[in-house]
Amino acid sequence: MKTQRIQTVIVLGMFSFLTSLAGSSINLALPKISTSLNISNSLATWVVQAGLIGTTVLLVLFGHFGDILSKDYIFINGGAIFIIGSLINGIAPSFTILIIGRVIQSVGIAMIMANSMGIVSEKFTDQNRAEALSAISVFISIGAISGPAIGGFILSIASWRWIFLLNVPVGLGILLFGCHALPIPRESWLAIKEKIRTANWVGQGLFTVGILIFFLSSMLFTSHTRHELGGTILLLVGVLITVGSFIQDNRSKSPWIAPRILRNQAFMVSVSVLFLVMLVNAVSNILLPFYLQSFVGISAFNSGLIMIVQSATMLVITPFAGYLADRMDRNVLTCIGLLVLLISQIGYVSYPQTINYWRILVPVMINGLGMALFLSPNNAITMGTVEQQLSGIAGSFNSFARTLGMTIGISMASVLLFAQLPGVNHITPQLGVVFMRAFSHVFIFAAFLSLIAFIVAVSRLFVARRHLKNN
Repeated sequence: MKTQRIQTVIVLGMFSFLTSLAGSSINLALPKISTSLNISNSLATWVVQAGLIGTTVLLVLFGHFGDILSKDYIFINGGAIFIIGSLINGIAPSFTILIIGRVIQSVGIAMIMANSMGIVSEKFTDQNRAEALSAISVFISIGAISGPAIGGFILSIASWRWIFLLNVPVGLGILLFGCHALPIPRESWLAIKEKIRTANWVGQGLFTVGILIFFLSSMLFTSHTRHELGGTILLLVGVLITVGSFIQDNRSKSPWIAPRILRNQAFMVSVSVLFLVMLVNAVSNILLPFYLQSFVGISAFNSGLIMIVQSATMLVITPFAGYLADRMDRNVLTCIGLLVLLISQIGYVSYPQTINYWRILVPVMINGLGMALFLSPNNAITMGTVEQQLSGIAGSFNSFARTLGMTIGISMASVLLFAQLPGVNHITPQLGVVFMRAFSHVFIFAAFLSLIAFIVAVSRLFVARRHLKNN
């Protein structure tokens, strides 16, 4: 049984590594893709956006299918679809085919992400769950760290296509091992078709439309022409349709989000805190390259090394955090992590106007420490609040909150920064104190959101202890 669990972690971790590697290396290839396919730089960014949108929209749906069919079945098939998408990307003769390949790839990524935590919940006891989740987080961190290095190496010796094609042989090897480590229950095709036929496709359709409109609104906010009115209208419409999808789903005979998940206060608090944390973390991820390269003039290579410090810190601390999370109060550990995250945001506020590596690196390292201390115990808390038969939808909803937080954080940071810099399309050192003031204001807001997350987590701690005392 122990060997089976180790094999499970390896399969989940390796596919998580591969998807993380793909996500962290593709940005480097955009200029080459733009030149190779003769498209503009702005259009090339849709190679990233198409994958992100597809994954966000489909996460919860595949978590639901994991619960009604089999998490192992959805996960393994997700790996196969990811490989097919990677192959299409690698041989794409045109931009249109490349986008189609990215959408297919995002389907596979959604199937993998939506069921990873659910599989851990099924196969690991509560005492070992945090350690297993932290091990998978280590694989993700390694992918995030090695992505820029591997991507840069590939681009220096071969075509950008090999960034995608490399996934094929590696993915096939993991897939073969996964078929052995995750025995897939055999259901009749008729039973599968019946479950798919009776699913609430109206609710999923409304949710998809709402999220797509939401993404479109963020594009209007961040465009050079800044259509604030149009962006605001689309934002409200997207939110209303998304909320409407939850209401419709709650009344459906076959809801794709179990209503008791949304009514589970402990679960919703955990994913809400995760959403805020990922939103805050995305602010530094998107703004630091502007500050490092465009404002203080650090080279792209050195800028990348600085950005890697956060992931490297998480890689070192995450296993330790997972170990602690199985041996002490997880709520206390999440509160410590959030307090550390808050300190890092204050550190960003005090960034220097000229190069000072010590003052630049310390907040980045503290940020990684806070994220590592928070994520593993919070994930374990989240999965411990739901019954095992709902672990698939719970895990996918957790991943959805994570992805949505990252996406909104990127858009929000860009909007808040450039709203304070009217008429500025490119960051330059000549902006001086004007840029630093705007930069600091964004991180003051991020610190405020960190404080809210910390207060909510502390409240959760007191509620949990009061509940334990009463019982």
